[in-house]
Amino acid sequence: MANLGLYIGYMAASIGLIIVAVGIYLLVTPYHEIRLIRAGNTAAAYSLGGMVIGFAAAVASASAHSVGMVDMVIWSAVALAGQLLAFLAAAAVLGGFKAGMEQDKQSYGIALGALSIAIGIVNAGALTY
Repeated sequence: MANLGLYIGYMAASIGLIIVAVGIYLLVTPYHEIRLIRAGNTAAAYSLGGMVIGFAAAVASASAHSVGMVDMVIWSAVALAGQLLAFLAAAAVLGGFKAGMEQDKQSYGIALGALSIAIGIVNAGALTY
């Protein structure tokens, strides 16, 4: 119980980082994921869900391996940059990406979601050093 305060602090910071990261991600993407998801668009749900899972993996690693809260936040920001670069790369490689997502082409959402999870896992591993 001695570390309960640290647990609460890191948990709150991690949740806050995920919320901020999702907000930034939503600003970067050229379509409106939340509106699409509310309309039943599974491609958007796969895409956003994969980004959240991937980023959370990196934040968990940063939290476990950091020397303090500031260190964890900095490395989480680096991980977010990796997630954003993965999105930009996928959008560049997949022609008609915005239209594909808006038309609920699940292959686009699954590919982006899987890429986001993979980048998050790689980020998590790299953050252990």
